[in-house]
Amino acid sequence: MEANKVKKVLIALDYDPTSKIVAEKGYNLAKTMDAEITLLHVTITSFLYTTIYPLMGEWQSDTMSSREIRHAGSRHFLEKAKRHLGDSSIQLIQKDGDFDQMILKTAAEINADCIVIGSHSSKCAVENILMGSVTREVLRKTTIPLFVVTTRKRKT
Repeated sequence: MEANKVKKVLIALDYDPTSKIVAEKGYNLAKTMDAEITLLHVTITSFLYTTIYPLMGEWQSDTMSSREIRHAGSRHFLEKAKRHLGDSSIQLIQKDGDFDQMILKTAAEINADCIVIGSHSSKCAVENILMGSVTREVLRKTTIPLFVVTTRKRKT
């Protein structure tokens, strides 16, 4: 019996500083298997987004809607991650909606064979409420392998 080959890897990223580690680990995993790579970033509603991620304020413009602002910031973030990984073949996808639902929906849309996601503890209470259960929910609902990159700092 031949093992199923992993052909497509979906790497879900958020704005946490640890996403760099998630991107690198996911990229290395995918390259080891000679798989296609897609980076995904999911945005949420404008009010919550600008509350949780103040860096989005630098994108605000009188001529742009809040959705356009979110998308511009998200696209810039994904392109920066792609440049950091140094691979022009990486695909980029930006979605709006619930994090876990959009990760699973995108994995199905691109026929991903594996999802890479980070798991980190956050100091921000609001972010913990919104994002603390994302990895758990994706794990609970996925039908494909999930590679979880733990980015918590070890206690010494």
